[in-house]
Amino acid sequence: MTQNINQIYFNWQNKYRQIILKQGEKLLRKLEQQIGKASLIGDRTFFESENFDWVAEVENSWLKIRQELDILLQNLEQLPNFQDISEDQYSITKDNLWKTYFLYAYGIKVEDNCIQCPETTKIIETIPGMKTAFFSILLPHKHIPEHCGPYKGVIRYHLALKVPEQKEKCGIRVGNDIRHWTEGKSLIFDDTFPHEAWNKTDEIRVVLFLDFVRPMRLPWSIINKSLIQLIAWSPLVQKGKKNLEKWNQLVK
Repeated sequence: MTQNINQIYFNWQNKYRQIILKQGEKLLRKLEQQIGKASLIGDRTFFESENFDWVAEVENSWLKIRQELDILLQNLEQLPNFQDISEDQYSITKDNLWKTYFLYAYGIKVEDNCIQCPETTKIIETIPGMKTAFFSILLPHKHIPEHCGPYKGVIRYHLALKVPEQKEKCGIRVGNDIRHWTEGKSLIFDDTFPHEAWNKTDEIRVVLFLDFVRPMRLPWSIINKSLIQLIAWSPLVQKGKKNLEKWNQLVK
């Protein structure tokens, strides 16, 4: 009897969560039309690195970040899958081929992980408007199907840290544009365009994955920052924080 009640409650909770997410997404999509118009960097799939003053310094420091990554990769099996932390990722990944190591999530600092990567943390904390930062690890033959990011008010940044030798078999499509990673170099794009990524090799691919606040005109810059803060306070992000804390406790 108790088991049946728990199952009913779980199903109700899951259904309610899906309704809230769907309504919230509809609202964000309406706001995104104005965000694109107010953007100081335009509204396109990929952006040039030269548009951001901080990119060159981050690229110059990529080997320091790579050194800390290499230590983490010695215990690759202990790193969580993306969906273990962010449960909404189950819609695009269910296997064990996309690993993560979070440092920041919507402005929330993951203290224990940052302590393990002091140089990386020092570097990412210099990036204007940085909100989310983690190592994104695609294992061999992983394909992330087409999907759209949750919010246009942030821009996606990848610093390539470990790229398979056959890099033409490892890439990302955003809209109709395809790019391939090069170690020590950056890719900057708007993840609200339909996009997919793949690693069709026998090696792993790792990028430092960041979201930073989109540069915008007033008053939209203020509105945007307020919306990002609301997202950080949302049950979805807070649940991800708790999942990460539980995972870190399990592997200690």
